[in-house]
Amino acid sequence: MDRPNILLITSDQQHWDTLSCLGSQVATPNLDRLAARGTLFERAYCPNPTCTPTRASIITGQYPSQHGAYSLGTKLMEDRHTVGEDLMAGGWWTGLVGKAHFQQLYSEGYDSVESYPLLQDLEFWRHFNQRHVPWYGFQHVELARNHVDEAHVGQHYALWMEEQGLADWRRYFKAPTGTVTEQQFGAWDLPECYHYNTWISQRSCALMEQAQAAGQPFFLWSSFFDPHPGYLVPEPWASMYDPASLTVPDLVPGEHAANPDHFAWTQDPKADWSTLRDDPEGSFIHGCGHHNTSRDQAARNLAVYYGMISCMDHHIGVTLDRLEALGLANNTIIVFTTDHGHFLGQHGLHAKGPFHYEDMIRIPMIVSWPGQVPAGRRSSALQTLVDLAPTVLDCCNLTIPRCMTGHSQRTVWCGDETARRDHVICENRHQPHTLYARTCVWQRYKMTVYGRGDQGELWDLEKDPNELRNLWASPAHQDLKRDLLLRFLQAGMATEPLPMPRVCGA
Repeated sequence: MDRPNILLITSDQQHWDTLSCLGSQVATPNLDRLAARGTLFERAYCPNPTCTPTRASIITGQYPSQHGAYSLGTKLMEDRHTVGEDLMAGGWWTGLVGKAHFQQLYSEGYDSVESYPLLQDLEFWRHFNQRHVPWYGFQHVELARNHVDEAHVGQHYALWMEEQGLADWRRYFKAPTGTVTEQQFGAWDLPECYHYNTWISQRSCALMEQAQAAGQPFFLWSSFFDPHPGYLVPEPWASMYDPASLTVPDLVPGEHAANPDHFAWTQDPKADWSTLRDDPEGSFIHGCGHHNTSRDQAARNLAVYYGMISCMDHHIGVTLDRLEALGLANNTIIVFTTDHGHFLGQHGLHAKGPFHYEDMIRIPMIVSWPGQVPAGRRSSALQTLVDLAPTVLDCCNLTIPRCMTGHSQRTVWCGDETARRDHVICENRHQPHTLYARTCVWQRYKMTVYGRGDQGELWDLEKDPNELRNLWASPAHQDLKRDLLLRFLQAGMATEPLPMPRVCGA
């Protein structure tokens, strides 16, 4: 068999069930056809519910506590080993188009090419691929940093807009400094032909063609930005869904009564979040505030969120079509997933935060590999993005480096084994003295422990799939809690890296 190509397609902050093949109200015909010719993994999880840590885990095969990019605002150090390095050594061409977010937005003493003012220095980015690659194992990168109309726009995306003839592209985005511009909502006046979805799909197609012309198998990460808020997308996608026709999740009265304190605080505009941290200045943590969104606004958000997914799905379809037209589809491993989940009103929560409900840490995942991965199958086998890098290497018959602590899921992907794991772990850490949560998910149960205090979470996902009854303090479940705490400790021990084998007795 020829060496397979690898096409990794990711969205950003997509709720796990937002695929029409899972019964969602959102239309995703192209992801549905990918699922029809591959396997849909219904129990996939992220290793951290924020962008940088999970994206770094995808390319390192390590947990955030191991690779070091443990939070937003940190960076993945350039000396960390990545899957792209192994693929390059094996003869694969490697590329990334879209969102990387391996580095922090402001330098603060640690160099970052994804930071101000460099991200808007277009001359720097014009020559980046001649002077600064390989970058994290990618021989070619085309990057952007903004979500929708954020002021962070720049890098290769801005260069592409200019090449397409949009000289005044800045007027569609917030001012980078000085003037505070209100976030747009709903219909973006940026024409779709200049949208970053178009850019990502167009450039992904061109790079696949280049790799084919060079006679090299490729590893291409096609990294989309949506449906990460703000809620903004060009027409006709912005008005594709009627808010009044959508089922909007909401808080169940009393559901936070047995939860750790910070859950109920999200419903109290007067809550004092400073008690979660030792330092008086504190540090920003997404979601640590009042989630004061009306049901009407939540419905409007949901409608645009769905429109963003359907627009992205359309452009993913463009890439899939081109892969088939090039005759590469039968020898390409395609993985679709996202970096973490999203709240759209579930549990009274919106966007993201340190609340490890399934909505936040469970993710969509589809794997297609004709002739290897069974088509039209659904699997409940536990998956984690920490396993992605070692699995890709195994599928390419390359040695998995010992620094990777994830496991190969090749036998599960190919249907030769029903499960490779009995648990997955999700970490969530910010500064040393702020909220620190770690979750272990088993097939039936899920437990979250915190770095301080005696509060926690214990969920029976079989009897309580919506996670409305926290069993942590339930007298009837203390034996179960004790047993799971031991299993949790052992699961953590099993993640410890062993960078070299033991070669002698002394």
